[in-house]
Amino acid sequence: MLHIDGSHGEGGGQILRTSLGLAALYQTAVRIFNIRANRPKPGLRPQHLVCVKAMQAITKAEVKGAEVGASELVFVPKGIFAGDYHLAIGTAGATSLVFQCLLLPLSQAKKPSTLTIKGGTHVPFSPPFHYLKHVFVPMLAKLGIKVELELKKWGWYPEGGGEIYVKVYPSSSLKAQRWEDPPSFSSLKGLSVAANLPRHIIERQAKRLKQQIEQLGLSLKIEERLVSSRGKGSFLFLWVDEEIKAGFSAVGIKGKPAERVADEVSDGFLKYLQNKVALDEHLADQIIPYLALAPETSSFTTIISSHLCTNIWVIRQFLKRTIDLKGNINEAGKVKIK
Repeated sequence: MLHIDGSHGEGGGQILRTSLGLAALYQTAVRIFNIRANRPKPGLRPQHLVCVKAMQAITKAEVKGAEVGASELVFVPKGIFAGDYHLAIGTAGATSLVFQCLLLPLSQAKKPSTLTIKGGTHVPFSPPFHYLKHVFVPMLAKLGIKVELELKKWGWYPEGGGEIYVKVYPSSSLKAQRWEDPPSFSSLKGLSVAANLPRHIIERQAKRLKQQIEQLGLSLKIEERLVSSRGKGSFLFLWVDEEIKAGFSAVGIKGKPAERVADEVSDGFLKYLQNKVALDEHLADQIIPYLALAPETSSFTTIISSHLCTNIWVIRQFLKRTIDLKGNINEAGKVKIK
């Protein structure tokens, strides 16, 4: 049994999700302790418990400690079982994080699987649905992982009520990648969305972002859309739609002006542009488990984050591969997997 310290490094729910995914994939018993020990509400939260229960369902695992607030979890998988799974988080918890937790083992199953996940689709501190669709999944496809995604209902914080549908296909072998050069920024696309709010909000978000991008000497095609949902919310997304994909987003909350939503997006994009790296910092930590599974050497440049460093540490507990990281936190760096 592997013993994983859940307080290591960044110390968030990512350690739990990556550990469960790799434990399922390698059919390795794992004990995770000090789960989220340094967070304001330590231990398993409801959204983490959904990941545990879902992973238990697809692996028929023996599990101890699966309850809200638990600081320790034992997970003993018994296989990977493809199927049609329906999961309800019950809050505005991120559907994207549940999807990413289950994707690792299901992509290596013998048959296709479907996931219907209900919860939040565009909520703070997690990848929004459109990041998955336009950045994460297309970049996974270059490794040989095929995923279909569909947004059924929009779900905002705190009401939730969103729903995504996912189909995961088996991937027999993964292709190593070298992503070191930045994109040319010749194709920038944007999406400004609001639900149950006045139209001027999406117009102001779009106008401000377009102005900021044009000041950089670049052009942006942006779509404005009013959508229906259970609750109120706004969302702004900018993505690079080239061979290298990258994405930057922000969600509106009560009291945050539309212009500030746009500023958050443009600030993230500007940091990426100025550092002249290939992968945006969020994609780097999300995709590295898959690169680590691909035989032969992979490498990429990115802005080093604490999430990336923590995920590399978790991967090293399971895989006997050399992962070299050069660079400091919050600066441009390079990762090489040998």
